Amino acid sequence: MRLGDDGSGGPGRGCAVSAQADRGGLPPAKRRRLLGLGLLRALAATVVLAALYYLLPLDHIKNVPLTLAGGLLILLAVTVWQVRAVIRARYPALRAVEALAATVPLFLLLFASAYFTMAGTTPANFSTHSLTRTDALYFTVTAFSTVGFGDITAVSQPARLVVTAQMLLDLLVLGLGIRVFVGAVQLARQQAHPATDPDMPPEQPQHHNDG
Repeated sequence: MRLGDDGSGGPGRGCAVSAQADRGGLPPAKRRRLLGLGLLRALAATVVLAALYYLLPLDHIKNVPLTLAGGLLILLAVTVWQVRAVIRARYPALRAVEALAATVPLFLLLFASAYFTMAGTTPANFSTHSLTRTDALYFTVTAFSTVGFGDITAVSQPARLVVTAQMLLDLLVLGLGIRVFVGAVQLARQQAHPATDPDMPPEQPQHHNDG
């Protein structure tokens, strides 16, 4: 007797069970291994982004608003690509964790680049006047985490507008952004296990008369 042909679930039962095992029945050891690999890939992407942040000639940028707007568009494109990757992934929950771990550093480094450039073009934008790249990254993270030690503050009106934009986007990243990735995970699981239409009657087993 073959699995799935015994009348208890029909010929498709074995395939459905196999798909469920592939998607949701991961052993704990394999789940930890896949999660670790995903976080390592996200860490590698973060290291590359941080290296670019410290090596690129950001001090040559003069039009900060245009550069920041372009960076936000790139961030939006990366987020859309990550969401689509989560929906297509074999293990969407693990892929979503990896996507968040890679997207948030890009967001922080984008604003750190803006603050560093603003301090370079107009030193009076911030209370410490000149910001190093590490100072700008530190200020960005304190604003993101809502700690705000007060050792570096935005002084000019343009700088305060950019910081206000970052704080508003922080709320979107922490609220709407996470919900978007959770929704992508749920959509991926629904596509993997489509719900049975309640209006369709269950298939009746066929009985054969030999006599």
